[in-house]
Amino acid sequence: MSGPVLSVRSLTKRFGGFIALQNVDLHVNAGERLGLIGPNGSGKTTLINCISGALFNDEGSIEFENRDITRLPPHRRARMGIARSFQIPKPFRSMSVLENLRVPLEYAAWSRAEHRRISDEAMDVLEQMGLKGRANENSAGLTQVDMRKLELARALAAKPRLLVSDEAMAGLSSSEVDEILEILLALNKRGVAVIMIEHIMRAVMRFSERIVVLDAGQKIAEGVPAEIVRNPQVERAYLGE
Repeated sequence: MSGPVLSVRSLTKRFGGFIALQNVDLHVNAGERLGLIGPNGSGKTTLINCISGALFNDEGSIEFENRDITRLPPHRRARMGIARSFQIPKPFRSMSVLENLRVPLEYAAWSRAEHRRISDEAMDVLEQMGLKGRANENSAGLTQVDMRKLELARALAAKPRLLVSDEAMAGLSSSEVDEILEILLALNKRGVAVIMIEHIMRAVMRFSERIVVLDAGQKIAEGVPAEIVRNPQVERAYLGE
């Protein structure tokens, strides 16, 4: 499709008297790699919660593939093609790695699936993640980096057109960061648009085609990585006056 896959317009979210987001505009083009950064408390998580449907915004609108999804519940957005990975992976620990992928394949992606055997599709996803050899292991026994891979695998199993990656690299070693980065780049090459939320700047700068910066609930900058690193407003947001 041409044009934005996601359009967020004048998004505002309040928690009582606290304004977490104020008139935020954001768009993601089909197949684009967008970095979303900002200091702690800048509103990044609130924004992606509104995009995924975990929260409803108070003002503004959200469109996905030219359809207004502002008031749709999370499961409807997932079935349309919006997937999200979480900073703290929470797999079904009583299930195997393979069984964890069957859930999104059956309940989130069925209308867009190829309708082969669910287990075959799940194994294909695990192979992309480098987890095929651990398919029958209990998910509770995975290492930290493999847990992050499983979290991304569960998001990918939902067959998204837009993936929101929420700090998938937090707490990982430099080599593990590179592993996750290569997985995200490979997913993007298959046509999945990705919003990356991350504090590891080398990963954000390498991955992103465009970066949006939030501070205190407002968008303060937008541009290609080379522009963002030279932006005085961004420096002040991170380093102070």
